[in-house]
Amino acid sequence: MRVLLTGASGFVGRAVQGRLLADGVHELRCAQRQLPASAVAAAEFCLAPSLGPDADWAQALIGVDAVIHCAARVHVMNERAVDPLAEFRRANVEGTLRLARQAVEAGARRFVFVSSIKVNGEQTRSGEAFGADDEPQACDPYGISKREAEEGLLALGAETGLEVVIVRPPLIYGPGVKANFLSMLRWLNRGVPLPFGAIDNRRSLVALDNLVDLLVLCLSHPQASGQRFLASDGEDLSTTELLRRLGLALGRPARLLPVPQTWIEGGARLLGRQSLSQRLCGSLQVNIDKTRERLGWTPPLTVDQALARTARHFLETNHP
Repeated sequence: MRVLLTGASGFVGRAVQGRLLADGVHELRCAQRQLPASAVAAAEFCLAPSLGPDADWAQALIGVDAVIHCAARVHVMNERAVDPLAEFRRANVEGTLRLARQAVEAGARRFVFVSSIKVNGEQTRSGEAFGADDEPQACDPYGISKREAEEGLLALGAETGLEVVIVRPPLIYGPGVKANFLSMLRWLNRGVPLPFGAIDNRRSLVALDNLVDLLVLCLSHPQASGQRFLASDGEDLSTTELLRRLGLALGRPARLLPVPQTWIEGGARLLGRQSLSQRLCGSLQVNIDKTRERLGWTPPLTVDQALARTARHFLETNHP
């Protein structure tokens, strides 16, 4: 099977690329915005067009049997667009559907779409978890664009026979992680006291290697076609427990102060940082029973194994 991987130079794309090359089962064509400086054995590279309604993927799709679509306009912390939803729709909806239609024309059979748990919503109530087939509750422009892309892909699949598979990950972490997770690694490694020792929430995460394992399985599993799947490590953690276990992985036990959660939430409101407070104190759990049962999938790494890999990479690359 020849596979086209979009977003091949991104956080998830690089890991998918490495896994497919290591497996040696599929022929791989990587589409990315810049070509690599040196050749990569067993991989073919092509320049990816900008995601949008007029993108031309015809050359990249020649001879392709399946697509893993990782490329996207991602969540922007300091959004400057006048109409953010329009920009997200242009890339994530129109751009995705343009790629999928051209994939059909090229004879591709399967389309694996990396979506987002934001399609389900921003948070769950205590003791509850999102399911793969729950009614979508997307709130922000990014989540709305991913939901609309999913709907368009499934409609295209019903019309043309394209085997669409949708995977919604929550927060992804692993070697090379950026953003808030990287900040946590830096805080813990410096021994900074953190006021997060009494947070009673539950959040689902997914290790990069676990997500990649699921995406590769979705390339060929006969029960995956036409389905939505949620991804996680299968163990939900509070922010407090995550920091403790990440500190152990770094060899730097976390210095956590038992500041009441209500104080943190109140302070965040005063500072206009409610979204950060939600990520630190709110719950977001996903139920992966459908993924386990329909695909026979089990996350290959435990949380502690994945945290150890993440911490080791951080120490090797940031502190030689």
